[in-house]
Amino acid sequence: MTGTRVEQPVSLRDRVYVDLGKKLMVGEIDHRTRLVETQLCETLDVSRTPLREALVRLHADGMLERRPDGYYPVALDIAGVRDLYELRVTIELRGIARILETDELQYDKDRLAALRAEWAELKASPPPPEADMVLLDEGFHIALCTASGNAAMVAALDNVNRRIRLIRMYDFVTEERVTATIDEHLQIVDLLLDDELDAGRTALHEHVGASFEVVERRALRALSARALGQSVTSLEALWA
Repeated sequence: MTGTRVEQPVSLRDRVYVDLGKKLMVGEIDHRTRLVETQLCETLDVSRTPLREALVRLHADGMLERRPDGYYPVALDIAGVRDLYELRVTIELRGIARILETDELQYDKDRLAALRAEWAELKASPPPPEADMVLLDEGFHIALCTASGNAAMVAALDNVNRRIRLIRMYDFVTEERVTATIDEHLQIVDLLLDDELDAGRTALHEHVGASFEVVERRALRALSARALGQSVTSLEALWA
């Protein structure tokens, strides 16, 4: 059941992945610093196995580079993220457009209804503004794309999501952003359930665009702080 999935705790390997990702996002680990497994295990209070899984995932996401002597953080690439967001918008909007353009196609209304119920529960009891919200948000957009019926598009969107996942932590550092995201998700799915596809496409485009504006602004602030040698100890510090 979809609602049950939301309430499940994040796995240990996901937790390590997210926690280490947050350290990379705020620049807590300098890009010239080699990641030492023993030190990270102690800092994150985990064993080597989940840590190594997190390192592999972060490397695949483009957040780490592997050199002969180990892993190193990769500097943020705002231009690259902008390109990926553009690809994300193209894929997601195409999910709606293909149904608008073809009479034989229609949304899976049962899936949309389940998705709406899931996010209505989240509206009643919003999650805290933490990095886990990125995973919930991804789940919404994957489910929305899945309901449009093109499995290849879902796979492409999942790939893009993975590559921007960590930088999107900048999007969910305030209760205001979490609340706005939930409201916008409900608005989008309600429009699609009511067959107001043009309006749904517009709402989805605005929603993803707003997300990128927030991410870009906070990421640039983090880069500026690092360039000035300032310490950014948390994602929340980038809110202003």
